[in-house]
Amino acid sequence: MRLLRLFLIYLRIGLLYELQYRANFWIQMGKSLMNLVVALAGVAVIYGHTDHLNGWEPAELVALLGIFVLMTGVLGVVVRPSMEKLIEDVRDGNLDFTLTKPEEAQVLVSVSQVRVWQLIDVILGPTVSAAALIHMGKHVEMQQAAIFAVTLLAGIVILYSFWLILATVSFWFIRIENIFMIFHSLYDAARWPVTIYPGWLQAALTFLVPVTFAVTVPAEALIGRLSTDYLVLTIGLALTLSLVSRLFWRVGVRHYAGASA
Repeated sequence: MRLLRLFLIYLRIGLLYELQYRANFWIQMGKSLMNLVVALAGVAVIYGHTDHLNGWEPAELVALLGIFVLMTGVLGVVVRPSMEKLIEDVRDGNLDFTLTKPEEAQVLVSVSQVRVWQLIDVILGPTVSAAALIHMGKHVEMQQAAIFAVTLLAGIVILYSFWLILATVSFWFIRIENIFMIFHSLYDAARWPVTIYPGWLQAALTFLVPVTFAVTVPAEALIGRLSTDYLVLTIGLALTLSLVSRLFWRVGVRHYAGASA
């Protein structure tokens, strides 16, 4: 509840900031819509030459694309900007002000920046997936919806934990922006089902940069093709990464010298 309360506070601050530049909101909306149209056009081009993509029908791939857009929005709203600010604060010594506050420091750095306009993707993503399900004529039962919700939450936890681990590396290395660029390149591959890639790339997207569990797995749960093994593995990975990121964060804080060092 404290995390939710702090998030709502920073969300309000972000909203007040964005309202100063209302034209920016419309520009970002246009950008999000254009990105979606381009992605859908890419799907149309692919299926103009084939009926299915390694077992994925066109509407199923559109449903996966909706999950990808949703996860991109979640990352863009709070995770990515907050982790980027954490790196800057560590480099400039401004993390001192966060560590001296009475709230848990990890919670504060995790919601320190909120980009309200990215909520557009959070809305567009589920809309696209819902439209794909309607087109397929699929009825999502309660159990299937529950499994989808669990995998979606687990995917968010996995992405957040992975970003926190990457950002925590800044306690030892001054500039790690190149690592983020590599992550973005690999994450962009998640807009397609991981099963279409060669084995080595599937392994990288599953275990090195676990975007498979953040996009492909929830999409499979949504369309009803997720296996029990992958469901258990996704939940286990989310719990493991959340614990590892928490421990790594605490070790990093102990190595933080502060602005006066």
